[in-house]
Amino acid sequence: MTDWPRQSKWMLGTRVSVVSGDGRSVGSEILAVTYGVPDRMRITRWESPSVVEVRHLGRFVRGTGVFAVRGSSFVWTERISVPFFWPVVRPLFTAGLRYSLRRFARFAEGYR
Repeated sequence: MTDWPRQSKWMLGTRVSVVSGDGRSVGSEILAVTYGVPDRMRITRWESPSVVEVRHLGRFVRGTGVFAVRGSSFVWTERISVPFFWPVVRPLFTAGLRYSLRRFARFAEGYR
């Protein structure tokens, strides 16, 4: 879930890169670009291998996100303020996210 450069293998339309730090510690920053929309994040909690929390610092997306492994489940939580155009893109975003999470399950099963 935190192999940032390979996140594009499962997250639809998204490229992620580490822009500051090592990408595996508090204070590191990553940049996700999804269909041209940038989302810069700072890692605020790192409890490897089970919890990573980020603060979204972008112009369009602000708030916090958490990736967590609980037993055999992957839990992704976001508390964000969304842009004014959210009602228009929400149905497509939701469908894309569901698709991406199915891809993540396959990706994780074969991850080396």
